[in-house]
Amino acid sequence: MSLPQLHPAPHARQALVLGAGLSGSAVAHSLASRGWTVTVLDQAQGVGAGASGLPSGLAAPHVSPDDNVLSRITRAGVQATLQRAQTLLHSGSDWAPTGVLEHNLAGKRRLPSHDTESDALAASQPASAEQIAAAGLPPGTPALWHGQAGWIRPRQLVAAQLQTPGVQVLWGHKAQTIERCDELWVVTDGQGQTLGQAPLLVVASAFDSLALLRPLPGFAVPLNPLRGQISFGHMHDLNDAQRQLLPPFPVNGHGSFISNVPTPDGQPGWYIGSTFERNCEQAPVREEDHAANQLRLATLLPDLGAAMRPQFGPEQVHGWAGLRCTLPNRLPAVGPIDHERLPGLWLSAGMGARGISLAVLCGELTAAWLENEPPPLAPSLAKHLAAERYNQNERKKTAFQRPFGER
Repeated sequence: MSLPQLHPAPHARQALVLGAGLSGSAVAHSLASRGWTVTVLDQAQGVGAGASGLPSGLAAPHVSPDDNVLSRITRAGVQATLQRAQTLLHSGSDWAPTGVLEHNLAGKRRLPSHDTESDALAASQPASAEQIAAAGLPPGTPALWHGQAGWIRPRQLVAAQLQTPGVQVLWGHKAQTIERCDELWVVTDGQGQTLGQAPLLVVASAFDSLALLRPLPGFAVPLNPLRGQISFGHMHDLNDAQRQLLPPFPVNGHGSFISNVPTPDGQPGWYIGSTFERNCEQAPVREEDHAANQLRLATLLPDLGAAMRPQFGPEQVHGWAGLRCTLPNRLPAVGPIDHERLPGLWLSAGMGARGISLAVLCGELTAAWLENEPPPLAPSLAKHLAAERYNQNERKKTAFQRPFGER
C-alpha cells in the first residue's frame, strides 16, 4: 500500500489551510497557482502575527563535508525561496540576493570535497581574502561565501503569497477542533461554529498545530516549540565609526547580522540574532536576550560588536521574539499524516529556524504530490520530509518510501 496520490476532479480542487504564515501562505500559493480554490484560516487579525512576523532573516544554505540530506534540502529550499522572491517581491526593499558570508567559527563548517558530484560547490565556496576583509574580519579567518543566498523580509513574502488569485484569507478565525465528516474535513471554533470545510485540510500552524492534531488517531509528529529573539536598531542612530565597520553583505555563523534593511517602521536598520530557547511556549521580548545577542555580535564580528555595544542600551535597541516549530532531526514534516486513518489531512510544519529557506519548497512539494507532478526534490531526499515517517504503522511498512517510486 502506498501513500495516497490524490486525483481531484476539477470541482473538488478545494483546500483549507490552517495558518497564514510562511508555511501556510506557501502552500496556498502553490495550490492556487495550479488552479485550486484555497481558503486560509488564521486566528490573527493580519499578516505577521506569529513567527513569520520576523522583521528580516536570511535564506542561506547549510553545508557539510559529506553534503548530507539537510545540506541538499536546504540548498534546494534556498533556491526555491529566491526564485519566489524574484517573482513576487521588490528587490532592495523586500529582499536582496546579496550573498552571505559565513564566519566559520571553530572550523565547524566544511565544504564537500571537489570530487563530490554535487552542485554544493557552485552554491558555496571558501570566502576570498577581499570578502573576509570587507566583513571586517582578520586575514586568514575561516569563512565561507554563499553566493546563492540573501536577506528577505518574511512578512512581505507572506503577504504576496496570500494575494495569489484563488486564495481567500479569513482573519480572526481560531480553529478549536477538526474532524472528518462525509469525506470533508470540518474546522470549528470554540463555540462549535463551522469555520470551513474541504476535502483537503493542510495544517500549517507551526507549534499551534500540535493542540489541533494531538487528539486524532494516527498523529505522532513530535512538534516542539523553539523561541527566538532578535535585536535591532536604526541606521540613523549609528555614528560614522560604527557605519564604517558595517559589512556590505549579511554575515552568519553565530546568529546572523544584517544591515541596511528596513525595520518594521520602514526606517533602514540593522539586525542581530537570534536566540534559541527550546520548550518555551511564550515569546515576550526580554532584556537578557538583547545582552545575549550583543555577545553574539561580538563573537561573529568582534570589531563591530565592540563598536556597537552602546547600541544595545534600553533607549537604543528594539526587539522581536517569536515561536518557531521544530522536529528532532531538524527537517520539516510535509504531506499526509496518516493516509489510512486520516485521509485528506496533510501537514506542513516543523521548519525550526529555517522557515525562510524551507517553506516555499515544502509548499511546492505539497502541490506536486497532490497533482502527481515530479517533486521539486529527488525522491531520495523527498522521503526525508514525509510526515508519515513518524507514523509507527507506516514505519513498519516503509510505506513512506513508496509514493516516491522507491523500493
